[in-house]
Amino acid sequence: MQIAARSIAALLGAAAYIGLSAWGWGGFSAFFSHPALIVLTAELFVLAVVGIFAGGNLSSGVREDRGNRWVLAPFTLIGLLSGWLPAYTDRLEFWTIDGDLTRWIGVVLFGLGGALRIWPVFILGPRFSGLVAIQPGHTLVTTGLYGTIRHPSYLGLLITLLGWGLAFRAGVGLLLVALILPPLIARINAEEKLLLSEFGDEYRAYRARTSRLIPGIY
Repeated sequence: MQIAARSIAALLGAAAYIGLSAWGWGGFSAFFSHPALIVLTAELFVLAVVGIFAGGNLSSGVREDRGNRWVLAPFTLIGLLSGWLPAYTDRLEFWTIDGDLTRWIGVVLFGLGGALRIWPVFILGPRFSGLVAIQPGHTLVTTGLYGTIRHPSYLGLLITLLGWGLAFRAGVGLLLVALILPPLIARINAEEKLLLSEFGDEYRAYRARTSRLIPGIY
C-alpha cells in the first residue's frame, strides 16, 4: 500500500511538473517538438520511478529542528517557478542562452544531478528525511560518497536545478539556482548543528576531513 501511494504521488508529481513546463512553452505539441525536451521528460519520469524505491521519508523522527521548516516554503516556490518560468522565457526568446548545445548540456546535467540527488537516499534509507531530524537508530555514514562530501544530495539538487534551466536555455534558470542557495545553506547549517549536538566529537572529526558540497572548495 505504501509503495502504491508513493508511486501515484511520484508519477502525478512528475506529470504535473511537465505540465507546468508545457504550459510555459505554449502547449504539449510545442514542448515535445524538441528532442532534448523529450529526453528531459523521460529522465524526469525515470528519476520519479527510481525515487519510489529510495526509502526516504518525511518523519520528524525522535528529535527535529522545527525552526528550520521555513525553508520548505522557498524550496516549494522556487521549484514551482523552475517548472514554468524557464520554459516560458524559452518560448519568448527572453534572456536565453542560444544553441541546442545548451539544451543538451542541461539534459545531461539534469540526469547526473538527479542521480546524485537520489543516490544518498538509497544509502541512508529511513535515516533520510525531508525534515531536519534525528531518526530512530540514527548513525553517521562517513564512507563512500559521504567520505568526500557531507551533503551530496543537496549538490545533486543544485545540479538538477541548473540542468533543468539550461535545458530551456534559460538565463533565469541561473537566477533560480542563486535564489535557492540562501535557504539551502540555512538548511545545511541546521542539519550540521543538529548532528553535532547528537554525535559530538564523532561528527566534529568527520566535518574536519570532508567538504560540505564541493570537494576541496566548500
